[in-house]
Amino acid sequence: MSVLGIDQITYGTDDLLLSRRFFQDWGLTLANESADELVFECLNGCRVVVAHMDKAGLPPGIEEGPTLREVVWGVESEADLTAYADAIRNDPGFVDGLVDGARRIGCTDPNGLAVRLQLTRKRELTDLSSAVMNTWTSKTRVNQPAPIYERATPIEVGHVVFFVADVQAVEAFYASRFGFVSSDRYPGRGAFMRCAPEGGHHDLFLLQLPTGKRGINHVAFTVRDIHEVFGGGLHFSRCGWETQLGPGRHPVSSAYFWYFKNPAGGLIEYYADEDQLTGDWQPREFEPGPTVFAEWAVDGGLDGHTRRQRGVEAAGKFLTEKK
Repeated sequence: MSVLGIDQITYGTDDLLLSRRFFQDWGLTLANESADELVFECLNGCRVVVAHMDKAGLPPGIEEGPTLREVVWGVESEADLTAYADAIRNDPGFVDGLVDGARRIGCTDPNGLAVRLQLTRKRELTDLSSAVMNTWTSKTRVNQPAPIYERATPIEVGHVVFFVADVQAVEAFYASRFGFVSSDRYPGRGAFMRCAPEGGHHDLFLLQLPTGKRGINHVAFTVRDIHEVFGGGLHFSRCGWETQLGPGRHPVSSAYFWYFKNPAGGLIEYYADEDQLTGDWQPREFEPGPTVFAEWAVDGGLDGHTRRQRGVEAAGKFLTEKK
């Protein structure tokens, strides 16, 4: 029994019209729309809900302003739901009821976030092609160019990252209630956690600041490969959205990334090629620092039109052309 991953996230925002354009430019499909709520879907059915901050029944925020209000994790069976319900029954904010005709349980984690579980609604994608990488020791892409993406179509919400007031308490909660496993740590400062012993490097990252700030840091969307990170980022840049940092590469998880500012709260990330771990993995400890966060990164992003770093004038048809 284990949690399978993120099934749905819910933002609370004060500008639905702006969020509508933002997430459609990001590459999500608008599945449903009402006066106070937008429902988007990723390729595999993972949902992103954006609700007006005044919508009745919306869980309270852990910080002021637009932010992530709820994370819904998917499980495999009704028996799993019942077992998890027994584990959290005595925790604050326990709920067990129907949402859109399906059972959903949950509680409030030690950081104040609404945490929910449901039978997964995500679809298995059997015909999704990704890039094949040629290396010095393995040349498997023959007579075939690597893909170029005009924009990204995210597969799912791969992980969420929160600022927490007490990283040890929140890490212990997810481990004891839901069986999450720690992948790596910044001792006393941060914890990377995955849903099960076998899986991607992290589904949840908890970061404790000296100020004790609580809130959303970012939500990360999985795309096929490094080429889609670049193609998605360039398209999003052409749409006028502002880069926070990227493209770049994380040493801790090996993933390629590109972060943008999100009007619905925090940052938003395209990422691909993270490490895959098993139960044999031993968590490492890192001292936070610039070279630990990013092996390399472009500050301010790339311009979608010139393909150069923002603010650098294009000289001609080729990037190497000089005036």
